[in-house]
Amino acid sequence: MGDNRGIELDPVLIVEDDATTQQRLARLLGRAAGNVLNITAAGSIAAAKAHIAQRTPALALIDIGLPDGSGIELIGWLHAHHSQTASLVVSAWGDEGTVLAALRAGAIGYLLKEREDAELEFALQSIRRGGSPIDPFVARRILALLPSASVQAPQADDALTQRETEILELVSRGHSNREIAEQLSLSRFTVEGYTKAIYRKLAVRSRTAAVFEAKSRGWLL
Repeated sequence: MGDNRGIELDPVLIVEDDATTQQRLARLLGRAAGNVLNITAAGSIAAAKAHIAQRTPALALIDIGLPDGSGIELIGWLHAHHSQTASLVVSAWGDEGTVLAALRAGAIGYLLKEREDAELEFALQSIRRGGSPIDPFVARRILALLPSASVQAPQADDALTQRETEILELVSRGHSNREIAEQLSLSRFTVEGYTKAIYRKLAVRSRTAAVFEAKSRGWLL
């Protein structure tokens, strides 16, 4: 829920059971960061938790289909116990339900393995600038559902205020909390307070999930 100023890509934990994919992601991370990284790979949820117990990563790249469970479980666990770790999904799974579940669990973004190296590298670079990368194919599929979704009338206790809606609209355009504060002449801490209120009302854990949830309810265009 920070000010989205960007995430240091070091140290990194890759949670992926395929050795070739582990090597590919490590190589792309090295290019995206532009320096030598402390990268560790884990092939299962259990191995990932064991590693995290020794050293908490700044970023975790997590596959969905793991030998001992779903990566979504690990994302939720990280969000609850190691909220300083940013979780990014890199998976072959791209169905709408899985994507939304991962975002609601706390993932900052969702990428597909099938993309070319250059596309994944660019997405990883965007994280350092505060981005929340979503694969374009995944985003289109989710957004295509929204026009047919039933619009939920906000209850009095969960309706967004005019200011919260204004802030969420700026979030949807990719602005960081610092940039929003500057545009609205507010302090960064005030914007963070509004952002936390938005998360609570929408029952989400990330900026990306907040935007998707608000659009699905018809609260954002």
